[in-house]
Amino acid sequence: MKKYTCPMHLQVIKDEPGKCPLCGMDLVPMGGAKKGTHSHHDHKEHSSHSHHSENGYDKHEGHRTNDFLKRFWVSLIITAPILLLSHMIQEWLGFTIAFTGDKYILLALGTIIYLYGGMPFLKGMVGEIKAKAIGMMTLVAIAISVAYIYSVAVVFGLPGMDFFWELATLIVIMLLGHWLEMRSTMAASKALQSLVALLPNDVTVERNGEAIKIKLEELKNGETIIIKPGEKIPADGLVIEGVSYVNESMLTGESVPVKKEADGKVIAGSINGEGALRVTATGVGKDSYLNKVINLVQDAQAAKSNTQNLADKVAKWLTYTAIAVGVATFIYWFSSSGDIAFSLERMVTVMVTACPHALGVAIPLVVAISTTLSATNGLLIRNRTAFETTRKLSTIIFDKTGTLTKGSHAVEKVIPLTDKYSADEMIQYAAAVQQYSEHHIAKGILKTLKERNLELWKSENFGYMAGIGVKAVVNGKEVVAAGPNYFKQNNLTEPETPKEINQNIETVNYVFIEGEVIGIITLADSIREGSRQAIDELRKMNIKSILLTGDNEKIAAAVSKELGMDGYIANVLPHEKQEKVKEYQAKGEIVAMTGDGVNDAPALAQADVGIAVGSGTDVAAETADIILVNSDPRDVVKLIDFGKRTYKKMVQNLLWAVGYNVIAIPLAAGVLYPNFVLSPAMGAVLMSVSTIVVAINASFLKIKNK
Repeated sequence: MKKYTCPMHLQVIKDEPGKCPLCGMDLVPMGGAKKGTHSHHDHKEHSSHSHHSENGYDKHEGHRTNDFLKRFWVSLIITAPILLLSHMIQEWLGFTIAFTGDKYILLALGTIIYLYGGMPFLKGMVGEIKAKAIGMMTLVAIAISVAYIYSVAVVFGLPGMDFFWELATLIVIMLLGHWLEMRSTMAASKALQSLVALLPNDVTVERNGEAIKIKLEELKNGETIIIKPGEKIPADGLVIEGVSYVNESMLTGESVPVKKEADGKVIAGSINGEGALRVTATGVGKDSYLNKVINLVQDAQAAKSNTQNLADKVAKWLTYTAIAVGVATFIYWFSSSGDIAFSLERMVTVMVTACPHALGVAIPLVVAISTTLSATNGLLIRNRTAFETTRKLSTIIFDKTGTLTKGSHAVEKVIPLTDKYSADEMIQYAAAVQQYSEHHIAKGILKTLKERNLELWKSENFGYMAGIGVKAVVNGKEVVAAGPNYFKQNNLTEPETPKEINQNIETVNYVFIEGEVIGIITLADSIREGSRQAIDELRKMNIKSILLTGDNEKIAAAVSKELGMDGYIANVLPHEKQEKVKEYQAKGEIVAMTGDGVNDAPALAQADVGIAVGSGTDVAAETADIILVNSDPRDVVKLIDFGKRTYKKMVQNLLWAVGYNVIAIPLAAGVLYPNFVLSPAMGAVLMSVSTIVVAINASFLKIKNK
């Protein structure tokens, strides 16, 4: 499914070709391809925010960038004789070229340049008026139309000087300016194109026992792909055979290549290292992580945030102001001097100079660049308003397991409490009950079962008790594996904890068979590298960090103390997490909740900013505003820092765009006359330069790496 965008309004994204609702220009395909070549952009149900193909801008329909350039060159050639035939230019330069009917040649050349060079602006005005979104195109169209109509009237007898040379230079500069603007804005927002370009065109697959090359679009889920050293990985998949290190930095921001071996997951778009891999394709085309990221980024870019809405309002009022000031300027100069040509020139200059184009691209460009930059650094923004809120955060609540700690609970001790069952049998019963659970404890117990080469027994009637444990029937017996909360829930007395258990770091899990406690399995979690650094960095930003965990008081206190956090909340059941977030919000704190997105969903939704950590390549962390692909707590700091710098860029661009108008409009109106007069062409130059400055400033946005 192809998408279309406007070359002048990058925030406009449509499913169908047509006209831009903001300026009436023809929409161009996003991520097009060379004529005569087949590109995987055409068949995939994905699109990029890449407005033009790597192959050049001339492959698009409608008013593409080169259309402006072509019109510029033709108009420039026509401008040369217009300048030579203009009486004012002749007076200034002290030469004379005059012959009978010269004014009609001037009229003919002026008409060609007005209709041919000015057509994009005239069409744009019609589009803007239809869309009730009067803006830059309307201002330019009014300015050139006023200049042209007045000049035609002079040719046919109205006293005064014609305006043809001003009209010609104005159109030439506006066309060149537009071309330069489109080049710079497209270059600035082209980052997403790099994501689309990550996929290879051809794939080697194994069919009927032999390796054959096929086009990427022919690949299907379930096929076996052969990935040679140095090749791009064409689809998400599972490694069947081979060992290699894969570079995923362009998708996750993780600079160190990741080791992949049998049963390891690979992501479409990453680059294979030295080894060869055989992979079963599990995510082809629109099912791939890369495609989900592209769609996510595109949705985030299309969504208006508060700052964008402000810029749109300012741009709209600036347009009305430009028209009002233009008319007022004409009335003032005409009533005071009676010189209609000079008065019209001032009016035209005001309208051209005041075009709010810089303001129109100031925010969308920063948005386009920031969402793509974040995506290629493992920060996926689903909600732009929440992303803008990150700069105001005062408290971050961290879910402990899997966020600040590795979440890879390793079994520390197996302590039978009766003689009926051995330690190995205890593990077998516990593993049988836990096998259908996704919890970190379950993974730890199953890992131990595998390490000890024990048989995994079958279980039935599996039940999950939120925040407590799991139960099932194993070998015909009712088995429960649960934490201390199980005793409270069932009004039972918890047995005394054996002295060899260090409750500061070990999580205690009891195994019950037919209602009797038969033993204790303890698991320990280790703190992630980077957690301490993340908490220290947050403190420097004056952001409080709070630990939230279902673990007991002692473990919570030990982890909180070790990391130097501002506080902790222990023994919290999943459904209570949302309440804890509300409590902090009630105190006036702006809260981010950071969790793994599974049982933290209500809390993530409640927080001002919900950050899902460690969801890896699972983009569908539905309730989170922002997803951190790597499970690195330092990415939270990176996110906040990037949020602040994105906002700073937006403010800089807004100040530049508005400040330029505050100075340029009075100059255009002639406040310094006769000492300084801004010509219409000079006004057009200033207008274009201001937009280019905004585009260049936006492209300086960078993410600081850890």
